[in-house]
Amino acid sequence: MTEKLTRYLNDFLIHADRASRLVAKGRSAFDEDEYLRYAAEALLVRLGEIIARIDQNFPDLAEHHPELELRQLKGTRNIIAHGYDIVDYDIVWEVMSIDIPRVAVRVVEMLTPTITPS
Repeated sequence: MTEKLTRYLNDFLIHADRASRLVAKGRSAFDEDEYLRYAAEALLVRLGEIIARIDQNFPDLAEHHPELELRQLKGTRNIIAHGYDIVDYDIVWEVMSIDIPRVAVRVVEMLTPTITPS
């Protein structure tokens, strides 16, 4: 794994952690506070940009790891960035609370070196 890819994946994890802290506030807080919803949108845009850079520089990654669903997450970013008037906050919550943590676990596994017995 290259240094550049490692940096992108670490950036993804940093933002995924921020997403988890937002989700920890709970769904009712998310529904009641428009600033939390805007923060979620901003995080998804940033995560999508990280994925876009990964896809641009390492296009084989998404193909070798389809379980990450990176391109679907990038698509979510595009909807939020370009379709501000059609954002579905149920989907935003689902991505923030389910998809991002699932991908983050997989990214941690990718970054964790495996030790092979000698």
